[in-house]
Amino acid sequence: MSDEAPLIAGIELGGTKCICILARGPDSIEDRVQLPTTRPEETLAGIEAVLDRWSGFVGLGIASFGPVSIDPHAADYGHITSTPKPGWAGQDVAQRLRRHARVPTGFHTDVVGAALAEARWGAAAGLADIAYATVGTGIGVGLIAGGRPVGGLTHSEFGHIRPVRVAGDDWIGNCPYHGACCEGLAAGPAIKARTGIPGPDLPADHRAWDLVADALGQLLHTLVLTGVPRRIVMGGGVMVGTDHLFPRVRAAMTRSLAGYVALAEVADADTFVVPPALGGNAGPLGAIVLGAQAVQAEMGRVFRG
Repeated sequence: MSDEAPLIAGIELGGTKCICILARGPDSIEDRVQLPTTRPEETLAGIEAVLDRWSGFVGLGIASFGPVSIDPHAADYGHITSTPKPGWAGQDVAQRLRRHARVPTGFHTDVVGAALAEARWGAAAGLADIAYATVGTGIGVGLIAGGRPVGGLTHSEFGHIRPVRVAGDDWIGNCPYHGACCEGLAAGPAIKARTGIPGPDLPADHRAWDLVADALGQLLHTLVLTGVPRRIVMGGGVMVGTDHLFPRVRAAMTRSLAGYVALAEVADADTFVVPPALGGNAGPLGAIVLGAQAVQAEMGRVFRG
């Protein structure tokens, strides 16, 4: 990573922990601080204290748990919206930290942050159009097109699509909103609710894995049909470390598509659906990309007058 890249402060605000990094990229991380995510005032004040210790950064990026408001024209832009995490619903994150840091600030979801980092430096490096799907406590997807997040009224919520059920499977699912949506069938809590066994302890030959793979394959089918991703990176606690799941999910996607998207990239499922390369730094490094993009946008506005 060239030293000419801007020095950016990045914040990955997660539901249980917050990671703050000062970096130019993965090969130039000057500091990394981890804080617990507790009450909003305590957590945000802790982030501000870290920012106060740092100097020289020209932008700030924030990749946050959600749902969040990403429409810059909305009155609640930069706020966490309808999260069930106590005290955080309606909390202003981006505007408060922007005012404190007084630098251009980028803001998006944590999964979009991970997508940006994997597209820039990780498993999809060199590709401007990708999807990053995380399968863990929940299921979320970040779509990147032309090197920038795909968003509009709000961010995507692909984890809550309703897959076609496997014949004979009438389990009600685990999502409090939709029951048997993809998250309600294939996220970590859903696997435990269905089987009584946490995913890491569930035998590889348990039938539940085929049902999980079927739901995730249909999720990937949906992502392919958006026409955006040239590669899909799949991370999160359910996927990472469960080696037998990737081949099943790839096969389920291929079955579901049934040859409809006749592109060589999609047909080679082993290279089209891949694990992440950046590990625990994907989210924080994604925040660095968001901050750098905010700096670029501000420079463009100044240049245009």
